Amino acid sequence: MTGEVQEAIAAALGSRVRAARGLSGGDINEAQAVTLEDGREIFVKTNRQPPAGMFAAEASGLEWLAQAGALRVPAVLAADERFLALELIRPGKPRSSFDEELGRGLAELHRATPERFGLDHDNFIGRLPQSNRPAATPGWAAFYRERRLEPQLRAAGSAGLIPPELRRDFDRLFDRLEQLVGPEEPPARLHGDLWGGNLMCDGEGAPCLIDPAVYGGHREMDLAMMRLFGGFRTATFAAYGEAYPPAPGHGERVALYQLYPLLVHVNLFGGSYVASVAAALASLV
Repeated sequence: MTGEVQEAIAAALGSRVRAARGLSGGDINEAQAVTLEDGREIFVKTNRQPPAGMFAAEASGLEWLAQAGALRVPAVLAADERFLALELIRPGKPRSSFDEELGRGLAELHRATPERFGLDHDNFIGRLPQSNRPAATPGWAAFYRERRLEPQLRAAGSAGLIPPELRRDFDRLFDRLEQLVGPEEPPARLHGDLWGGNLMCDGEGAPCLIDPAVYGGHREMDLAMMRLFGGFRTATFAAYGEAYPPAPGHGERVALYQLYPLLVHVNLFGGSYVASVAAALASLV
């Protein structure tokens, strides 16, 4: 942590940094547990070259999730272009009801319906920009195509990561997207990047969500992401299904809603994820 960042933290929180120790986890930012001169212990995230507005967007996203009162998220203490300071969540051992609490809490979060698909500001997924502007035409299918799949396809195509035949398969998918997205539902309040690494267990043994990429979207986006890399138990999905049953055919839409995070991984980590994109797409077209 640079001296400039330490000075910025002191100015924002009214106490100077006394000590800092690095924390593991995260592919994009540096994370540290920081002790202030007044005795407070906080979590601080920094980046030597952060995209403009990245930390402010994450702070807004955490506050937007907290508004639902459904699951714990770290409290935001301060944010600027150089750092994000949050409540330090001390990890603990999951209590016996952890999985069920997570499922029910996620259902409650999704029921806290925002005004529309998208959000009133753009944000990021990882370090990649994520547009939340309304689509040219109303509805989830248009938003998913115009604000999620197509921007990632363009980025991957520009980088030479997506072969032309895969782009043609996406065009075939888009022709049928209205029929594939499932029954019409109101927008859900999404975490937006809900893989196992963005779930914590706090000191009381309860679930806590971190590192969101929030927006109003189809709730099956979060559910599909949870199934992509594992880390969530059957009891969580069962509790969710009891509290807020997914629409019929949701199992057939998992691959559809995994396409977005898979494309994001292509653009973040390279062509090794292209085969996974192709396999998901092949099951749909």
